[in-house]
Amino acid sequence: MDLLTLSTFCAVVEEGGVLAAAKSQHTVQSNITSRIRKLEASLGVDLFFKQGRKLNLTPQGRVLLDYANKMLQLERQARAAVQNMSECAGELRIGTMESFAALRLPEVMLRLREVYPNLQLQVQSGTSRALLDAVQRHELDCAFVSGDVEQPNIKHVEILNEKLVLVRKRGAAHPKQTILFREGCAYRDKAIEWSKRQPDTYNMMEMGTLEGILGCVSVGLGVTLMPSSVIDQCMFAADVEVVDVADDLAHSPTYLIYHEQMADLTGLAQLSRPLGILKREGLRSQ
Repeated sequence: MDLLTLSTFCAVVEEGGVLAAAKSQHTVQSNITSRIRKLEASLGVDLFFKQGRKLNLTPQGRVLLDYANKMLQLERQARAAVQNMSECAGELRIGTMESFAALRLPEVMLRLREVYPNLQLQVQSGTSRALLDAVQRHELDCAFVSGDVEQPNIKHVEILNEKLVLVRKRGAAHPKQTILFREGCAYRDKAIEWSKRQPDTYNMMEMGTLEGILGCVSVGLGVTLMPSSVIDQCMFAADVEVVDVADDLAHSPTYLIYHEQMADLTGLAQLSRPLGILKREGLRSQ
């Protein structure tokens, strides 16, 4: 199993098919098919179930995917380590919650770029749970998340403690509907818990973006829980008002998480203290 074949296998999984994988790998479809067939032959197993044009992983394929991601991650680490010795170059894949991306991430990336001008940055947004899983699988090098981060092999450092507030349309009757982020968001869990504590029954409406949620709140379609810092700077600030919630719901730490195997990766120390808000120097697990 060479790294090119493993990279091809991962591309087929990520892109959802051979044709899309060929485009992402800048090669022809027949090369992708040939590599996958040779890989299956060398292992003596089928890696995919074929359902029309769609490919789904077999149980053996799922096992290989986990190992392939780890092996490719080690290859990237080795390449970055060699490059970093001379010019602190390489690639850093950062995951982030939408709220952090909107308010904090630009300054984080600016400060990181000032220290490591040759470092290539890739950013992916998602829910805290999805980002945590991606770091665990070595698909991201680190991520900014909230909520429960206690997972095997995952290190974390608290970089910020956000205050969550109830957000509703300014001067309007209190609508009995809570607008939530997607499943896996720590703020979603807090909003659901807030709703359960109310004397009235609240309907739930799910949306995928920060702007979408606040836009709906601003016209009176529902309420939500959101960091107060986000509300202060959002485009809907004049149309909404905030109300304090119970302390156990308001307290929402933001963590930088990373896999224990990535502790020495270039840029992590800078990411842990980009805004001058870190109480402790350097990275440490809790």
